[in-house]
Amino acid sequence: MAVKWMGGHSSSILCLNVNTDGLVASGAERGELTLWDGGGTPAGQLQLPKADDVTSVVFSPHRPTRLYTSHGETISLLDVRSLKEPIEHFHVNEEEINCLSVNETDNFLAAADDSGTIKVLDLENKKVIRSLRHSNICSSVVFRPQRPQSLVSCGLDMQVMLWNLQKARPLWSTSLQEYETEDDSPQSAGQFFNPPLAHSLSVASCGNIFGCGAQDGKVRIFRVTGVKFERQLEFQGHRLGVSQVLFMPEAYWLLTGGNDGKILLWDVSTDVGKQQRSPAKSLQRRKAQAPASTRKDGKLNQVASNEHARVLPKLTIEHGEKVNWISCTEIKGSKRVLVADQSSSVSVYPLPE
Repeated sequence: MAVKWMGGHSSSILCLNVNTDGLVASGAERGELTLWDGGGTPAGQLQLPKADDVTSVVFSPHRPTRLYTSHGETISLLDVRSLKEPIEHFHVNEEEINCLSVNETDNFLAAADDSGTIKVLDLENKKVIRSLRHSNICSSVVFRPQRPQSLVSCGLDMQVMLWNLQKARPLWSTSLQEYETEDDSPQSAGQFFNPPLAHSLSVASCGNIFGCGAQDGKVRIFRVTGVKFERQLEFQGHRLGVSQVLFMPEAYWLLTGGNDGKILLWDVSTDVGKQQRSPAKSLQRRKAQAPASTRKDGKLNQVASNEHARVLPKLTIEHGEKVNWISCTEIKGSKRVLVADQSSSVSVYPLPE
């Protein structure tokens, strides 16, 4: 059963983040921002100006008292020691911001918005140094650990992109549709109605493995090698879109949250270590070798899509509400999953050791 943290919001909670001291920040609709101590008691509350929805909250990796929030087209910097007026505002995006990320050296902030633009801010000089672009809403952007100049992004254009701040063009990009086979099978027909719009990204602590959750209910794991990345793994555990993916600090444990109200825990460590060859290429090879009849009746497609059917969740939490955000923290020495949904409370679930 979930423990509920209540009394911090009156609206649906949209985002969560935890700092190195275990302080939790939550942002909700209508400009509501709340800080929680590890016990689930509100430790501070603020109503942001204009009552725009608070869509992303991110603590500075180096200065845990600094909190960046996005509301509407604005980024506000707050000091959590006295949650009053924002210390600073940045107006660099032209449309509503969906996601913020601060790199681990604490000198760049990326803000992805509804126009598909990612503005990258130099936090020392307080100016935009890069404007990166998707062709549709950019839903998620994340700086890679151990590579402060490198970031990945994804969007409703079904593109996943790798960027380096030295360049305005992506180093590498992939369309999630590329991985759908051309066979005329129910699987492909379903894709047409439920395209793999990309909702969420998370990068593992090694900086080279990242996961992407999409509208088709699938999770795709990629490995970065130099200036490109390739798909390592693809699996499905959600019946509806995957709204959130989160790599835990441990190597290759992944939490996913979906519109089906489920939270799943996956261990992908054995798979990301193994598969060095591009599955897209090996799939093409299998296609070339397959007898004509197999190609026609779409069985090959079945083989391809069930290539990793052995990847099964280690834990299933039947949360029951559409998941807006998930985060992870340690409370009294044991790990907890924090979940934001359509309600005004944070749900907290224990994770097995």
